[in-house]
Amino acid sequence: MMARDPVADTPHSSDTTMPLVVYILLLAGFVVGITPLIGVVIAYVYRGKGPAWRDAHYRYQIRTFWIGLLYSLVAVALSLLGIGLLAMIVLAAWLIVRCVKGMMALQERRPPARVTTWAW
Repeated sequence: MMARDPVADTPHSSDTTMPLVVYILLLAGFVVGITPLIGVVIAYVYRGKGPAWRDAHYRYQIRTFWIGLLYSLVAVALSLLGIGLLAMIVLAAWLIVRCVKGMMALQERRPPARVTTWAW
């Protein structure tokens, strides 16, 4: 007999509010630079406290933050070669696509596709 997850059985187990807030905070980083950091902290705090599909979103968001930070550093380094602006535009598109795909999956209460990918 399988053990039941007491957190998954709560009325709020299908709540999508906090993952949605994290996606919005990641996107708000275009306007207010500190919000992605707040979003990743929230994702770390809420990770592991719900159903698997929602935890996959937190993992996806955490990976999006760290991979995005790495890509940002590469874009800054490429600015020395004169192609940094192009790299930053590609990075912005990458972040928007990942967040939109994540929000669409969240709306359907399913995990994002390809959580471990570095692309979109």
